[in-house]
Amino acid sequence: MSGEREELVERITREVLRALRGGRAPAGEPAPRSLPAAPRDAAAWRAAHAVQGEDAATAERYRLFGISTSSGPEHTRALHEAGAARVVATTGYCPASDGLASLIDHTLLKPDATRADIEKICEEAAQFGFASVCVNPVWVPLCRELLKGSGVKVCTVIGFPSGAHAPDVKAYETRRAVEQGAEEVDMVINIGAMKSKDYALVEQDIRGVVQASGSDTVVKVILETSLLTREEKIMGCTLAKAAGADFVKTSTGFAGGGATVEDIELMRETVGPEMGVKASGGVRTKEEAEAMVAAGATRIGASAGVKIVRGGTSDGARAGTPAGGTGSGASGGKGY
Repeated sequence: MSGEREELVERITREVLRALRGGRAPAGEPAPRSLPAAPRDAAAWRAAHAVQGEDAATAERYRLFGISTSSGPEHTRALHEAGAARVVATTGYCPASDGLASLIDHTLLKPDATRADIEKICEEAAQFGFASVCVNPVWVPLCRELLKGSGVKVCTVIGFPSGAHAPDVKAYETRRAVEQGAEEVDMVINIGAMKSKDYALVEQDIRGVVQASGSDTVVKVILETSLLTREEKIMGCTLAKAAGADFVKTSTGFAGGGATVEDIELMRETVGPEMGVKASGGVRTKEEAEAMVAAGATRIGASAGVKIVRGGTSDGARAGTPAGGTGSGASGGKGY
């Protein structure tokens, strides 16, 4: 055993014995060496503790959520003094460095989601550097507070999951969500109007949400592709683009089916390079997410974001078949 390790073991032993004695040191034992107070400012903290290989946004996410990386025992103790509640010790792996992370809307839309569930997905989103958390409107204020300064956006859903709301109701729901802190909104189209070929109503419905959201809010239009024909998917994409939306999106995860490579290719071909395309519904593994991106997706809606960025795999997504079926929530229920 090295001298350094022996010293560390002896120190830990003394600390344990001191705790058992109610904080009193044995006679003749010197007072323990105190570590210098660590600054709470992220830049100063990194400089003081020589944290390497982390960009400013990642370090700030770690500071906000009490998570950091460690290069050894002394570094770990310094991180603890700086406020870290947990240390990521997996060698050579920084969760936020995965390129897919910045494309993922970390999603929890289960109706029985609790405050603790929402807090957990916000912590995960900040740790892994996801694009956003996507939650039901009632949770927007909480997510805004939890994610402040993290770089992760707050996304919510409008007219969800059926889309069968009056246009003025969707517009009000959008305004209210934006007031409470939503930076992105995913609206469901009027599917019945689309099936009835009432294209003017479909376009009016989308435009009302776009106008209510303001110029700084991203609007994604959920087509619910599993319920539409090829021609209706093309028409839905065309109307969303005409109404000024920013993205078209496949599915809610609540209507059966889900994202397919074939649908993503069709949607990308229809909207061109000017709009985003979001694949959602049943995307649960890294290989499925990568297949969607290769087909033209620029955002992934998933409740399995952590599994995806950690490289979880399966038999893969195939053109024309859902990527794993309907979306699942954190505990196996639906929700993208």
